[in-house]
Amino acid sequence: MPPWLLAVAAMASVQLGSALSVGLIGEVGTAGTAWLRLSMGAVIFLLIARPPLRSVRRADVPALVGLGVTTGLVTVGFLSALERIPLGTAVAIEFLGPLSVAAIRSGNRRALVWPALALVGVVLLTEPWHGEVDLLGIAFAALAAVGWGVYIVLTQHVGDRFSGIGALSLTIPVAAATAAIVGIPQAIGHLDLGVLVTAAGLAVLLPVLPFALEMLALRRMTPTAFGTLMALEPAMGLVLGLIVLHQRPSVVQLAGILLVVLAGAAAQRGGRRALPEEQVLAAEHPG
Repeated sequence: MPPWLLAVAAMASVQLGSALSVGLIGEVGTAGTAWLRLSMGAVIFLLIARPPLRSVRRADVPALVGLGVTTGLVTVGFLSALERIPLGTAVAIEFLGPLSVAAIRSGNRRALVWPALALVGVVLLTEPWHGEVDLLGIAFAALAAVGWGVYIVLTQHVGDRFSGIGALSLTIPVAAATAAIVGIPQAIGHLDLGVLVTAAGLAVLLPVLPFALEMLALRRMTPTAFGTLMALEPAMGLVLGLIVLHQRPSVVQLAGILLVVLAGAAAQRGGRRALPEEQVLAAEHPG
């Protein structure tokens, strides 16, 4: 399966999980939802992937802890934004993080055309010239944008060091612990069997499936290609916002969708990277 298709599948899972989380947010709050989803996701990863503790070197610890903390902050920040602004708008602002990674890490000036085109689409999607501006919602989405950019870089670094998805059984528990700081006080007193079952189901959509697919994709894609390919995510957010949350886009926002889709499709061309040498050697000499 080509790496760009893994990335697109991950994005679809993220947006569906985000849209379906709105009901749980109403029950236990944004931070509570983030904590429950990440905690359930940590349990799932520990069940399906053995933590590669023996392979962890001292130099790996900062990246593993940093990725876990970043994942927790991104989850809390994005869900907090989703509570205040439409899904498509929140995703569009969050996309500026990967977009910045794509622009900064690109070694080809002509490749910057695609992030620039995607940025125009993001502006059309957010329509900042219409309606009241929820500054707090935008601030939460901006926090998620910064975290998502850092997440891409750290995920690729960690994915290069550890095979499979074993590293996620180390980082997701850290993410859950990060979200627990604000999530437990918000969710306490609202937990019951129905809430826990719902959280477990949502955890499969986010973080389990997308984080695993993203780690696999980033082993074979450059950060520039991956970051710009994520231009598809605002479009997915807008569509799922319409289907699941009944948030109708305007004609201008539909034009924005077209621009980000074009930019994302163009960015994945030539964005394949070779497997790290360690991975190739391991594949050629198993055991």
